[in-house]
Amino acid sequence: MTEPDFDQLVSAYYQPLYRFALSLAGSEVEACDLTQQTFFLWAEKGQQLRDRSKVKTWLFTTLHREFLGSRRRTTRFPHHDLESVEHELPPVTPATVTALDNRVVMQALQAVDEVYRAPLTLFYLEDHSYLEIAEVLEVPIGTVMSRLARGKAQLRTLLADQSAGTERKVVPMEFRQAS
Repeated sequence: MTEPDFDQLVSAYYQPLYRFALSLAGSEVEACDLTQQTFFLWAEKGQQLRDRSKVKTWLFTTLHREFLGSRRRTTRFPHHDLESVEHELPPVTPATVTALDNRVVMQALQAVDEVYRAPLTLFYLEDHSYLEIAEVLEVPIGTVMSRLARGKAQLRTLLADQSAGTERKVVPMEFRQAS
């Protein structure tokens, strides 16, 4: 599509797309972002559309998919103001920060169950992606994500116990009884 065609497309569909985005998002800022993202995607991928009579459908479908994707991200990774969740955060004293050095963290990492230690090491120390870790460990990517979450929880518990001056043996997840 040539440059004037893109301008014509924006002129013809910006307002209807914006109204659709506003009805979905309920926020002017988010509606603007969704509309602009839709036209950005058109600029990147629009030439792949074989039937030019379906431009309008493609634009509205793309905007809707972008909206759904943004809602999934918001649901999975909600944004909270620090003040509203401050009471949920553990207290971190300057002494705790000073005590947590590399040696302490590496000792705690060695105490984490082996099944969780490998993904933690690959992700945090070797900067591998989830996909790369899945390939290295020959497990599904969902398993990698699960092991990272459980490993971080164990590591957090071990570090908290060390900073509190207690030592706790980690019981593997599969051996814990449901409460």
